[in-house]
Amino acid sequence: MNYPKIILKPKRSASISRKHPWVFSGAIAKVILESDKELNEGDCVLLCNHNEEPLASGHFADGSIAVRILSFEAKELNQNFWNDKILKAYQLRLKLDLTSNTSTTAYRLVHAEGDGLPGLIIDVYGNVAVVQAHSKGMINSLTAITEALRQCFGNELKAVYNKSEKSLAEENDIKDGYLFGESDCPLVVKEYDKEFNVNWIEGQKTGFFLDQRENRKLLGKYAVKRKVLNTFCYSGGFSIYALAAGAQLVHSVDSSAKAIELCEQNVALLKEQTEKHKSFVQDTFNFLKESESSYDLIILDPPAYAKNIRSKHKAVQAYRRLNEKALRMIEQNGILFTFSCSQVVDRKLFEDTIRAAAIDAGRNVKVLHHLSQPADHPVSIFHPEGEYLKGLVLFVE
Repeated sequence: MNYPKIILKPKRSASISRKHPWVFSGAIAKVILESDKELNEGDCVLLCNHNEEPLASGHFADGSIAVRILSFEAKELNQNFWNDKILKAYQLRLKLDLTSNTSTTAYRLVHAEGDGLPGLIIDVYGNVAVVQAHSKGMINSLTAITEALRQCFGNELKAVYNKSEKSLAEENDIKDGYLFGESDCPLVVKEYDKEFNVNWIEGQKTGFFLDQRENRKLLGKYAVKRKVLNTFCYSGGFSIYALAAGAQLVHSVDSSAKAIELCEQNVALLKEQTEKHKSFVQDTFNFLKESESSYDLIILDPPAYAKNIRSKHKAVQAYRRLNEKALRMIEQNGILFTFSCSQVVDRKLFEDTIRAAAIDAGRNVKVLHHLSQPADHPVSIFHPEGEYLKGLVLFVE
């Protein structure tokens, strides 16, 4: 295994023994290369302690996170490695009853660090796998990943689509497109027998926000005969569940006309209760400020306000203002589903922020549920940063 060797400083290999998958640039003492080699972004590297004893293998990156660990053994990251990793991820989803569930035909197969593959997301829609690489190392591994998917699914796999063009911060020459096969797009998938159009070519992320599946199901239990406002609705996931549950009315709001178009397409698939739905292309803050309608169930599911630690303070203030507005306008004994998907805003900070918003709004609020991401978005116990989705269901007196 002729990988470049990353030698860590004394006492800086403890995080590897704790199985944390990130090595920061400040922990590196030196790099050992063969005379004719260079160390490039995305290269496979061997991590060694200060005595140059091999510890782990991973992908090198320029930046504060210098190495993302894929194996906590000094292992070659060859095709057998990828086959084994993808198969293990599949076997977990098999145990979760997701791989051949006729009522739910979309799920996450690989969730980055949660499945021991930092920088890689794979979502499955029917017989199509959509791959999103968030590191140059994963970009370099797309051929091996595609072959591993084909080995895992066999003839059940119709296509593999690469959706990585916009996932890297730096400029790159990667283009979205099929890595294997082809498929009609959009494709109608099911989630607890609710139908959704998924467009992995034009849609956000891989085409659909699978991480809210269980929270959407829970919302259905509260939406019966309620007046529902779904903000930042994107393709209308929460709206569909509310309509199907028998909501009195459902209003969907998003600043993107394309998102509202997707939402209306999904409402049309419902074939019933559609007369109770109305959509608005409008900024959510403005809608909350200007709306004369009354609601007794509101969903706040904004995008990640904080992309990095530098924007955390502004993000917290935005969450506070948003929730205060919703808490002021919601009817007595209303239900508020509120979320944050900002990784740098941890659960305690998020809940403290909602508490401050409730104080400012002057409403008495009770917590009914603490929400997170579903089991096909697992969080490694050694990498708590992987719990990015935080949510609360609140009863507002």
